[in-house]
Amino acid sequence: MSHVNVMLHLVWCTKDRLPLLTAATKPTILHHIRQNAKSKDIFIDTMEGHLDHIHALVGLNAEMSVSKAMQLIKGESSFWINRERLFTHAFEWAVDYFAISVSPSAVERVRFYIRNQERHHKKICFKDEYEQLKKYCQTSGKATT
Repeated sequence: MSHVNVMLHLVWCTKDRLPLLTAATKPTILHHIRQNAKSKDIFIDTMEGHLDHIHALVGLNAEMSVSKAMQLIKGESSFWINRERLFTHAFEWAVDYFAISVSPSAVERVRFYIRNQERHHKKICFKDEYEQLKKYCQTSGKATT
């Protein structure tokens, strides 16, 4: 029997980085994403966001690619958000996303980082955070953030 343990730190944004993930909408959206992911055998270990983006620590099964997981998460959730009319205008996620593998030794640090998004973004804007994540990937190849 196959055993797969692939953990990824995923980050995706609202289109045009619109600050739509407010205290009124974010809990509902995150809950729906969790439920939908579970139904598609995508394991979300930890997830949190801040106004215009979401971070998630995700485990994929042997048949699931990163791009397929993101398509299932982002595509279905934007469809659901629009169907439920959570906003007065059409909702979209940005096309791009960030994904990096997380070693077993770094999982707890990534969980902590994701859970503390609100506090983290009192110090740094998403644009700068994203640039730091990309730079980190290019220089170290490690999954700690």
